[in-house]
Amino acid sequence: MFAMNSSSQSDVPIRQNNAFATTRWSIVISAGRDSSPNSTQALESLCEAYWYPLYAYVRRRVPDVSEAQDLTQAFFVELLEKNYVGTATPDRGRFRAFLLTAFKHFLSKQWEKAKAQKRGGGRAPISLDFDAADSSIRIEPESGLTAEQFYDQQWAITLLGQIMQRMEKEFDGDGKSQQFHELKGFIIGDHAGTTYAQAAEKLNMTEAAAKQAGSRMRRRYRELLREEIAQTVQGPNEVDDEIRNLFAILQL
Repeated sequence: MFAMNSSSQSDVPIRQNNAFATTRWSIVISAGRDSSPNSTQALESLCEAYWYPLYAYVRRRVPDVSEAQDLTQAFFVELLEKNYVGTATPDRGRFRAFLLTAFKHFLSKQWEKAKAQKRGGGRAPISLDFDAADSSIRIEPESGLTAEQFYDQQWAITLLGQIMQRMEKEFDGDGKSQQFHELKGFIIGDHAGTTYAQAAEKLNMTEAAAKQAGSRMRRRYRELLREEIAQTVQGPNEVDDEIRNLFAILQL
């Protein structure tokens, strides 16, 4: 993946970028009207990765925590069981846009029905860690963001978190966990004043080698960013635009 120093023997190879062969969301869209095991698995995988922004959205609109949790869980029951993606259209090409539109429609129906019974029937199609989510939402600073803007912001944060998790797993798998933890702050400029010289000393390498490793980490981060976004749009032509949108969202 990344070089630890200038010797070729200790370099870690950059992994091949296969993101554009067929993205998960394109599988879901193309198979949505005829459902298939592949599209169902792809949809479940996407939902598991990106359910939190929807929960953050409904928490901004529903004051009761239990109701917000029930609505979120119930939405995914219907999404996975009733083939909502069969209604997907080109204007919902991005998975995050499709999810929010479908969720808004679902909430409208639920509020109209005003069901007294427990929503979701006790079924949990995916594991939703509401305790961790609520902890994160509680510490969010007050802002003037709308529920929709807050959803988009949390989507961007969640996506970037997925990338860092993937990188950490790659480094751990290569036995380079210390390198990841010492240099990860240099990927996004969040190194709290730590210098490459200080990191190099801890890693028992030269400063030049640490800088080289940091450069390769940033390159890998960009590769994974494109791969991760490719999973949520219909094709590679939308990736650059989505990257620009997501980073603009983070500036809100």
